[in-house]
Amino acid sequence: MSEPRLRQAVRAVVLDTDELILLVRFEFPDRSVWATPGGGAEEGETDEHALRRELLEEAGLEAFELGEHIWVRTHLFELPGGFDGQHERYYLVRTPPFEPAPRLTWDELRQEGMTAVRWWTLDELAVSETVFAPRDLPALVRAILRDGPPPEPIDTGA
Repeated sequence: MSEPRLRQAVRAVVLDTDELILLVRFEFPDRSVWATPGGGAEEGETDEHALRRELLEEAGLEAFELGEHIWVRTHLFELPGGFDGQHERYYLVRTPPFEPAPRLTWDELRQEGMTAVRWWTLDELAVSETVFAPRDLPALVRAILRDGPPPEPIDTGA
């Protein structure tokens, strides 16, 4: 059996100074998922360049300092372009509070499956029955806020 063909992707764990996390909602035929903003890295694009592009498109976030590489996740699912899933690298981004204002139109975002963007409190994460990606997002975010970034990226699993 051959190795799965994985798209390379980057995501940002965007935390504001009030300890809110910015998440985007993706709608799939069988479920909704709230995830961190980000997406596929284009050929030859650095992780930082890809994240700057994605955060501008999905949230309108322009000026930020890229933080530590904190998590990795490999997720198998059918993707356009013949991919069997994607390998995601997550980076910490700290920012002052801001009102998300995606640069892409909502029609463009919906074509990518994205239907909402908003800030979440830790308490909202903890009590929500929402599906998150990664699944343990609430615990992972609490660990970052409690202990700081891990010394090496953590594999978050599903």
